[in-house]
Amino acid sequence: MGLYWYHRRWAGSDTVFLRDTWRAGQHQTTYSDAGWRATLAGDHTCEMETSFVTVANGDISLNVAVQGEGPLILCIHGWPELWYSWRHQMAHFADLGYMVAAMDVRGYGGSSKPDEIAAYTLIELAGDAAAVIDQLGDGTAIVFGHDWGAPIAWNTARLHPDKVSAVAGLSVPYLPVGADDSLALWRERYTANDKFFYQVYFADRGDEAEAELGADSLRSIRMIYYAASGDGVGGFLGEKPASDAMLDGLTDPDPFPSWATPQDLQVYGDAMQAGGWRGPLNRYRAQTLDAEQLGSRPNPNLTQPATFIGGELDMVRQFVEGLDLYEFAPLACDDYRGTAIVEGAGHWVQQEAPDAVNSALKAFIEGL
Repeated sequence: MGLYWYHRRWAGSDTVFLRDTWRAGQHQTTYSDAGWRATLAGDHTCEMETSFVTVANGDISLNVAVQGEGPLILCIHGWPELWYSWRHQMAHFADLGYMVAAMDVRGYGGSSKPDEIAAYTLIELAGDAAAVIDQLGDGTAIVFGHDWGAPIAWNTARLHPDKVSAVAGLSVPYLPVGADDSLALWRERYTANDKFFYQVYFADRGDEAEAELGADSLRSIRMIYYAASGDGVGGFLGEKPASDAMLDGLTDPDPFPSWATPQDLQVYGDAMQAGGWRGPLNRYRAQTLDAEQLGSRPNPNLTQPATFIGGELDMVRQFVEGLDLYEFAPLACDDYRGTAIVEGAGHWVQQEAPDAVNSALKAFIEGL
């Protein structure tokens, strides 16, 4: 893959630093009536049909994209994304002999979109993941999660341990839910100091946030994706007053960096415009309920093999001034297999640097 590896001891576990060699022109994604096809150029070539199945979890319907046959890998996306954010990993691991299922999380894409905040707690979302595992994996799977999909993956492993054989989180390390409301923490650290923080905006000015982002969802996607990427470092958590809105001060890049084509961005923009932003933002609003439901539960540590992969330039690392949140990745994982840091990548790490992420995930799986 043309990756450069080196190690250091960090937070009590081996950390692997990766440099991705993926470049524009080496990957194309096209859509045809026959389904999504992913073609990787160079020395790794894969063409694989994507089928779609519907999984029911009570009255919730989940749209799940599937490639390949074999042991199940379940991929869970974050905000504001779709199953499609795992397109590079689906093709890669299907070609290696796995069934790879990437779900539209409830609130997104082709899945149900309940209005109630209580429908978006980690307990509910982990239950959705468990339902997919039961239907497609005969009750067990390796689970990958990115952004909010990482806490969903981590907590599926915690709440349904018999269904998750191993778990990998991207961009957000495993931090067990505590009894304190995290939104209250963000208000204290940011709002009280007249600093904008997007999660507080989504929770406290919800109608305004939904209207702002939904006025032109494709534009919102471009600006959010760029601001949190390795190309737009500093944009997402840039200094602005608490009274500002999400997109204030963000750049609408033209052209967009090569890791996402206009067609890729259109997939997300169209889905968000059709489905609305309420369900996706409700995940942030449900954090208060998470604290009530999970904060006092005993034994939060995960026992399954676990790994964490993050972009070197991901803004998640700086959420709390003076702390690098990546250093917390091993602390609540009893069988932690290491951290991989992707050089030059930002928050959308599996899209910005697919080769490096695929190599790290493959190494994790081969070590099980």
